Amino acid sequence: MWVECIVAYIQPVNISPRSYLTSTMTDRFDCYYCRDNLHGKKYVKKDDKHVCTKCFDKLCANTCAECRRPIGADSKELHHKNRYWHEDCFRCAKCYKSLASEPFSARDDGKIMCGKCSSREDGNRCQGCYKVVMPGSQNVEYKNKVWHEECFTCIECKQPIRTQSFLAKGEDIYCSPCHEKKFAKKCFHCKQPITSGGISYQDQPWHSECFVCKTCHKSLAGTRFTSHEDNIYCVDCYKTDVAKKCHGCKNPITGFGHGTNVVNYEGLSWHEYCFNCKKCSLSLANKRFVINGEHIYCPDCAKKL
Repeated sequence: MWVECIVAYIQPVNISPRSYLTSTMTDRFDCYYCRDNLHGKKYVKKDDKHVCTKCFDKLCANTCAECRRPIGADSKELHHKNRYWHEDCFRCAKCYKSLASEPFSARDDGKIMCGKCSSREDGNRCQGCYKVVMPGSQNVEYKNKVWHEECFTCIECKQPIRTQSFLAKGEDIYCSPCHEKKFAKKCFHCKQPITSGGISYQDQPWHSECFVCKTCHKSLAGTRFTSHEDNIYCVDCYKTDVAKKCHGCKNPITGFGHGTNVVNYEGLSWHEYCFNCKKCSLSLANKRFVINGEHIYCPDCAKKL
């Protein structure tokens, strides 16, 4: 409506004040209505009829949309969309500023307003303070809603977001730092938010840079590792510092690769494949055996000793 009204305003045929053509007759000529001789008098030509000013004011003049009085032949008239005003009556319905030479807005209720009052009356209202957002002012538009720039703030820290990135949670707006602090997963190790990437282990999130060997601090992302008492280790450090040593071969029992089964007896441990009779090499896993000193024997070989 605003643009339409501006366009209508700048068309001289619609808005510019006009006075009806009057002239003075020198020959005998009568008014169309009262038949008075117009010789030497002012008259108005209306729809190809010659009318004296008195009859024009009474019978032909348009009615002013503001004061409801006739717009006489001697008055300047403004019109817009089949409505007419005295020049002095064509003013803003709110501030009463004359609009004869100013941009204006014609509302659906018939009121004429200047640009400033129209914006206040019909303009978008800020979702923060609910005041009108004036045209040309700094503002933020998001999802068909508008805010003053200073009213578009993070719901957590209350700071204006301005040119920063932001995220929405329902109807609430968050700046990126506050959103991460409130909603991002927190690393199981350092307890800080995980903003991108990350690793999941035993249903717990980790930063990839926090998922490192307890001993050598080497990153374990994408590599083989094992855990012991809530700590994680690379294979090498687990073998060296944590794993039990086989009583048979003296190598660490890691659970990796061949021979993952372990035999434990009275505080000693063996790889399953190392738990053999010292004399005949018979596997004694899940069988009866005899310990003599540092070695184990099957019952038959033990008798021979």
